[in-house]
Amino acid sequence: MDSVQKLASGFTLDLGPLKEPLGFIRVLEWVFTIFAFATTGGYSGSSHFTLICNGAETKDVNPVFAYPFRLPKTPYQIPSCNGSKPDDTYLQGDFSSSAEFFVCVGVFGFLYCTATLVLYLGFQHVYRQTSRGPIIDLVVTAAFAFLWLVSSSAWGKGLTDVKWATNPDHLVMNDQCNSTCKPGEFPSMGRLNASVIFGFLNLILWAGNCWFIYKETPFHKDPNPPATMEEEGAPGP
Repeated sequence: MDSVQKLASGFTLDLGPLKEPLGFIRVLEWVFTIFAFATTGGYSGSSHFTLICNGAETKDVNPVFAYPFRLPKTPYQIPSCNGSKPDDTYLQGDFSSSAEFFVCVGVFGFLYCTATLVLYLGFQHVYRQTSRGPIIDLVVTAAFAFLWLVSSSAWGKGLTDVKWATNPDHLVMNDQCNSTCKPGEFPSMGRLNASVIFGFLNLILWAGNCWFIYKETPFHKDPNPPATMEEEGAPGP
């Protein structure tokens, strides 16, 4: 309880850091991180093709898929032209690892941005009191930049595979459909395309922010410190 009171008493709101690259870029990271995992998590879509019976009658088939893109999890049925009960059919491919990794990086990045913004704006004196704070911040930010590179690349490849597995042209090649099916509309994936873009934008932001955090550490030294009048000495007669 005492530690909470001490922490609260040390809080001093100062919006000044938001005018500096260190705080401003962190706000951009916070926003783009939300966009990255929000456009991936919670996504649901469907493919579409049409079964043609007796050359005239048509029956729509809409295979559904959703995050985390374990495609065989949700079965769909291709109607039978002769009225018999159709068997369950499944989309092929499990792309959950890359999607969940991408969302996980986004969620943890969001939490870290939130924590550091509180530190920048409310405990700036604590952050700059010792060199430990900026050094830890630099290491963690660099680690997130690397994670954004890996997760965005992996999810970009995973999204390409999801598009192939849910392509109506690919689905009508199913043996149960043969030549009686006609491909329909391609699934709407603009939201997922945006998620990959946001992932690489986060890579640029987090990697670029490393420079501004580096300037707060003792590793960054001014190569030409200004000389004081005392150091220059008194002028000669």
